[in-house]
Amino acid sequence: MGGGPSDIEIRAITEDDLAGWAYVLDASFLFPLAEGAVAFRREFFTPGRSLGAFDAGRCVGTLRSLDLAVTVPGGATVPADGITAVGVLASHRRRGLLSGMMRAALDDTVTRGLGLAALIAAEYWIYGRYGFGPATSAAGYDIDVRRAGVIRVPGAEGGRVESLDLDGVREHGPALHERFRRTQVGAIPRPQTWWRLRTGELRSPYRVWKEPMAVLYRDAAGNPAGMAVYHSDDQWRDGDPDVGLTVVDLFAVDPGAAAELWRYLLTLGWVTRVTASNVAPDDPLPLLLDNPRACVLRPGAGRDHLWLRILDVARVLGARRYGGPGRLVLDITDRLGYASGRFALQAGPDGQGSVSPATEPADLALDVSVLGMLYLGDQTVSRLAAAGLVAEQQAGAVIRADRMLRTATRPWCPDGF
Repeated sequence: MGGGPSDIEIRAITEDDLAGWAYVLDASFLFPLAEGAVAFRREFFTPGRSLGAFDAGRCVGTLRSLDLAVTVPGGATVPADGITAVGVLASHRRRGLLSGMMRAALDDTVTRGLGLAALIAAEYWIYGRYGFGPATSAAGYDIDVRRAGVIRVPGAEGGRVESLDLDGVREHGPALHERFRRTQVGAIPRPQTWWRLRTGELRSPYRVWKEPMAVLYRDAAGNPAGMAVYHSDDQWRDGDPDVGLTVVDLFAVDPGAAAELWRYLLTLGWVTRVTASNVAPDDPLPLLLDNPRACVLRPGAGRDHLWLRILDVARVLGARRYGGPGRLVLDITDRLGYASGRFALQAGPDGQGSVSPATEPADLALDVSVLGMLYLGDQTVSRLAAAGLVAEQQAGAVIRADRMLRTATRPWCPDGF
């Protein structure tokens, strides 16, 4: 396939290469090869979608891609190539292997007709040079149940919460999550392997399995509308229960269903502490409580999560809706060349946008990685301009862009890949 240094071959791996490929991936993250790692990696192997960099026939670099779809403002889903399992042996860094594998992966994305790529960055400073920008963030909270009071929102009449075993999670989870993720900007689908992992049907050699508990919320019509999955510890203080509960997954198709799930979790007997480690950055959770001060942001709140790389500006920008009518001319810089150019973004009163090549003077100049930061609405143009990441070329363009790109809520991607 080429794409790397002259003495390195970058190509799609076969199943025969998988053991060496898995070793390199683990070693690049400073892990010894875990027992069962090869069999585990085989569960995710798709011919043609895993790349290896080979030095004299020995694997020294890894990258894998998979099919994704990202929900964008307005509710459309944009097909994307998810890039993951990126690693290079320490002995072969600074030799252009990552650049070669990334170029090969992005070329393949374009060849397959996709205009968007996505990844989750282990290190912030690496992926901007390949055109990726952080597009979603997440928050987390620690709740002192004894101080929090009750959920102030009135209960949904006729709804109910019921316990689920893991078979029930597998039965109800996929369809319910599919409904949820189409309402949540930034969300991605969960493949069957995700549900197998989270319910213990497939065990990861990289983490200790602890069976969770789960509940389902049904609305007044009896339809599943939300789900929560959680663990609890077994702590006692001076003879009294002092149980901590960790919410590992909570999603709902509407705010009322989410509030009912939180009401249930915060009123469980013996529970004095609740940790919500992954919620939307503007989730109303603290404001649901009598005492929002009892709901404290966890360290790392606001961290970046899903990174996006726009490869086809017209297609990707045309897929989302906009917060107001207007016209913007964007001068996009892309050091890899996929998305460079000057583009006119036109949004109508209905929020529908269209993009076409432009020759008139630009309103804003920015790198394609910064366009990825703006795409889902996690950042504002004015904030990025203040950081020197957007250059205003015409007076008032930053304010106009913020009006067009504004979204009702910030994006959230609850899942990794």
